Amino acid sequence: MWPCKVCDISLSTRYELLKHFRLKHFHYGRNCRYPCLYADCPCTFTSWKNLLSHTYQTHRKLTAANVQLTTFFCQTCACKEILTEKEYFAHVNQHLRQYETVTCMFEGCKFETNIYGTFHSHKNRKHNPYTLNDFKAGIVKLAAQSDESGSTVDESPSSSADIDFVPPLDADSEIDTSDDLPKLVEQKIAAVLLKLENIFHVPSTAIDELLDELHFLLSTVSVPVTCSSLSDFLKNKNLEVDSLIIKELADVLCKSNPLVKSIGKDGPLSTTYKRKEYFKDLLNIVEPVEFILDQKKSRTFQYIPLLQSLQQLLDCTAVLNGIISSHRTQETTDKLDNQQYRSIRDGLYFKDNTFLSGDELKICLTLYIDDFELCNPLGTSRKKHKLCSVYWILNNLPPGSHSALSSIYLTVLCKSDDVKVYGYGKILEPLLQDLCTLEEHGVFSSKLGKFVKGTVHSVVADNLGAHGLAGFVESFSGQYICRFCTAQKVDIQTRDVHSGAFLLRTKEIHEAHVKSAQETDTNCFGVKRACVLTEKLQHFHVNTGYPPDIVHDLFEGIVPSELALCFSVLISKKYFSLECLNTRIVKFPYKWSDKKNRSQVIPNSYSCKKTIGGNAHENWNLIRLLPFLVGDLIPEDELAWQVILDLKEIVELAVAPVHTDETIAYLDVKVSEHRQRLLELNPDVKLLPKHHYLEHYPHLIKCFGPLLGLWTMRFEAKHSFFKQVARHTNNFRNIALTLAAKHQQFISYHIYSSTLNTSNLEVSNVSTVQVDVLNKEVVLALRQKYPNISQVHLAKSVTTRGINYKNGMLIACGSTAGMPEFAEILQMCIRGDELSFIVRLLCAWYRDHFRSFELTSSPGKEVALVQLEELTDCYPLVAYTVCSKRMVTLKRHIVIKD
Repeated sequence: MWPCKVCDISLSTRYELLKHFRLKHFHYGRNCRYPCLYADCPCTFTSWKNLLSHTYQTHRKLTAANVQLTTFFCQTCACKEILTEKEYFAHVNQHLRQYETVTCMFEGCKFETNIYGTFHSHKNRKHNPYTLNDFKAGIVKLAAQSDESGSTVDESPSSSADIDFVPPLDADSEIDTSDDLPKLVEQKIAAVLLKLENIFHVPSTAIDELLDELHFLLSTVSVPVTCSSLSDFLKNKNLEVDSLIIKELADVLCKSNPLVKSIGKDGPLSTTYKRKEYFKDLLNIVEPVEFILDQKKSRTFQYIPLLQSLQQLLDCTAVLNGIISSHRTQETTDKLDNQQYRSIRDGLYFKDNTFLSGDELKICLTLYIDDFELCNPLGTSRKKHKLCSVYWILNNLPPGSHSALSSIYLTVLCKSDDVKVYGYGKILEPLLQDLCTLEEHGVFSSKLGKFVKGTVHSVVADNLGAHGLAGFVESFSGQYICRFCTAQKVDIQTRDVHSGAFLLRTKEIHEAHVKSAQETDTNCFGVKRACVLTEKLQHFHVNTGYPPDIVHDLFEGIVPSELALCFSVLISKKYFSLECLNTRIVKFPYKWSDKKNRSQVIPNSYSCKKTIGGNAHENWNLIRLLPFLVGDLIPEDELAWQVILDLKEIVELAVAPVHTDETIAYLDVKVSEHRQRLLELNPDVKLLPKHHYLEHYPHLIKCFGPLLGLWTMRFEAKHSFFKQVARHTNNFRNIALTLAAKHQQFISYHIYSSTLNTSNLEVSNVSTVQVDVLNKEVVLALRQKYPNISQVHLAKSVTTRGINYKNGMLIACGSTAGMPEFAEILQMCIRGDELSFIVRLLCAWYRDHFRSFELTSSPGKEVALVQLEELTDCYPLVAYTVCSKRMVTLKRHIVIKD
């Protein structure tokens, strides 16, 4: 029997299992991964074609070789006990190549030949396809197979025929029709059409035309072909049937096809409107609601009901299991009190929020607000279709779960001009009503059987968006530029936050400023008005709800600005030229993810513009790899170089996913030192407001947890979906409605596809080896964890938790004297859902001039087995050769475990 990995059903043959899996569980989602049907195989695939190819190529030989149910006997010689069909035909080919006469081995055929090509032509024409039942008596002998209990099971040719696997599309086994198969086929067709329209962005008019042509081919053109096939079949069976009856039968068969019925004139998928209605019923789509701002001017905005969206998520078993699992894990972590900051739940603001921090499960949301341009920002339509979007994520899921764009949800979409005219209060009114209901009554979960309350924990935005929604002054050239304290812009040039010279904003102070601004109708310490969220919600406050954004503060603010300043100094001292720097940037041997995010050349205008430009990914890559690019050209005591190295270290600390009180204190010291060195390098430098925000980071990490979980990087990537839809639909009449409707179908499709519980590992190709052939140390480590293990799966590339590992990458595993230890991945072992690394241990010495580690082989060149859970940091690293030395630099700060 072949058990299904998804449900409890077991099928008699592998082919039946493949058909069951494709019909019942395959959703064709872009990001969905589906496991190999074999219980001991860890491979997963994103397409049916790849899964089928893997099953046919990999497990065809394994099944026959492992169970050894068949034995082949040669008719030409006395050779016996040929175990597989492949070996049998290879043996027959040897006779033919020696021009020995071979008699056809299939039942009822007396063909003979001694020519290799003639034999294979005959076999392909007369005996294709075939099964073990088609061989002559005495050629195939079936052995007995023992089950787990030790009893012997006699196998018949029909039950073992799936050893010689025939691709499902060519097989003729009967499909189980106990369920409503036509309805199931209809749903599968609908899923494919939905994918074409909302993931590949095929226009609905093109799909309509495709379905019309397909319906004509299947219902009309295919009738004569079916008549001919039926006629030939009946003649082969020596049956004489009137041609009119055959034609009528062919017509009935073609028109009764579930595909023809679904896309026909009266079918539920025949038109765009019918498909939309069908998708609503099938996927439970939460439709956008249009709110009118000004009927005369036709000013509207789109709102996706938050409560309905939450209910849709809570009804998804996979999402609900993730929420419950994360809640239990956090409860255990809270009891340990290990003083580590891993998520927003570890921050002071969350712990001080009695509504969210209790033992009862509460929904915790993070909102994001931003404007984005649909059209070319340099074209004639710039700013004409600029939109303001409000997204949200569910913080109840584990950290890292929101990297996928399908985990970021839309709630408001409107024109940016309307926000300026009507204000945030009017635009966010329906959202605030739903949030108030969520706080007071909650949303009902049918699977939990109760109402679950919740609220907003934080609002993520760039500085302009955060100040606009929070009610602060939106000009950063004015007097008060900080939402965290009352510092004035002139004071940040001479005083820093570390000195304690600036008064931090508190709830009481902010309320006083709001009251004063309302009475005088002028801003008070940078406060213009009250925050609409604070006014409406009971458990959200502006003072604790707007974290900083490291993307805009560091990667698109401080890093390009300071690099431009330091490059000017280093080039003026003739350590290198701009041409030399750009040449090294272009020719650097980037590897893996560094190649995708490789830095762009520095423009000639960088000095006058006081910035090198570039996006966040490029600037992050440049500051991290800059020591490898030009570090060998610069003396160790160069002040501009020390400024760059300090900035590199600050970036690593800012993007760290885990913090302790020690790392936060170290960040505080580094920021203070960096400020002093920057002013020493250029006393006339004008510090940016973002330099001041950076000085608040140590305190804000304690309040919000790691800032990496609250950056705008993935939210901004979400804009790409709407830009693609706008480009393909090319319909701007009511662009917000078009985009919102497309997005909701996209989200519902992914929720529908997420019902399959797949492996945590994503691997497409493995090789199975005996444990005894591995290194002795590896064998010992494997058998300590798996005492009875005899073979293991090895892979060259594995993805888990969204991180891809490949042979040749470096991992941090262990520590010595407070410094991380590194190892090179040689192979990756997979046992069930568990991943282990076969590594070669390396010795590392810290090189301060490069802020990197120099690597050498360990004296004994030890090979070891490292479990995924044993890694000091899960992010893989890359080694580069610099000045004939192998070196590695961190991408984020690593917390060394005691």
